[in-house]
Amino acid sequence: MNQLTAKDWILIKGRLTPYLFLLPALILLGLTVFWPALQAFYLSFTSYEDLSQPPQWIGFTNFLRLWKDAVFWKTLENTFLYLVGVVPILVIAPLGLAILVNQKLRAINWFRAAYYTPVVISMVVAGIAWKWLYAENGLLNQLLKTFGFTDGIPWLTTSAKLFGIVPISLASVMAVTIWKGLGYYMVIYLAGLQSIPADVYEAAAIDGSDGIRKHWDVTIPLMKPYLALVAVISAISATKVFEEVYIMTQGGPLNSSKTIVYYLYERAFSDLEISYACTIGLVLFLIILGLSVLRLVISQPGGDNLV
Repeated sequence: MNQLTAKDWILIKGRLTPYLFLLPALILLGLTVFWPALQAFYLSFTSYEDLSQPPQWIGFTNFLRLWKDAVFWKTLENTFLYLVGVVPILVIAPLGLAILVNQKLRAINWFRAAYYTPVVISMVVAGIAWKWLYAENGLLNQLLKTFGFTDGIPWLTTSAKLFGIVPISLASVMAVTIWKGLGYYMVIYLAGLQSIPADVYEAAAIDGSDGIRKHWDVTIPLMKPYLALVAVISAISATKVFEEVYIMTQGGPLNSSKTIVYYLYERAFSDLEISYACTIGLVLFLIILGLSVLRLVISQPGGDNLV
């Protein structure tokens, strides 16, 4: 058996060095992410309500219960409505803001900071502030009363539906998510806009594409990778929405604003149904995994991949 030469040891060391640098992070991820995820997967097939006793294997009983759980389907519906109501706005509106703040105007940096300010505000602070705005005698209802709406609107305390589709309480929470997200996604689009060469717009102007039309002919086609990225990121964030619901409505009234993550939290920490909560978490994981795979599929064609 041939002995390793000094050159071979140098090659081996060079190949192992990157993994040695990654090892602390992998250990940390393993202890805080991968191992808990495997435990949650196992617990979804068990009964673990009595925390003083070891979990008992019950197979697919939790999944059958989930299938018959009307509240779960209601939260799934609310989460879907949240996706449909929030994601299109967070994909389109920030692009318009990014185009506006990408202009070479006086004090434009101030406008960029103003639009981005909601992003750095804590969701707890934002949720409490918006809850005051939505209060019965809050600013929004006071403004409505000045325009003749004497009764005001019970923004967070009614299960009535807006246009017969979205509960008003859920739509009120959506508004906070949109308000918080506009500046964040605006910055992503702004980075994309500033990477587009000015020569492209000059060539488009020569061909007769100027003004608003240049954005349709040039900006949007070149921003497709960023549009796809924002669509998937905002969709995943909307699927995992929790803080807004917890602070403003706690899922009420009558589960009209309860989302799947809040329902998971309720089962795990209020009712101590750990196994059932893990089952809900597994479904949530599959939904987010599907959105992530969709992101990878969208980003592949035509060399538009951002990754």
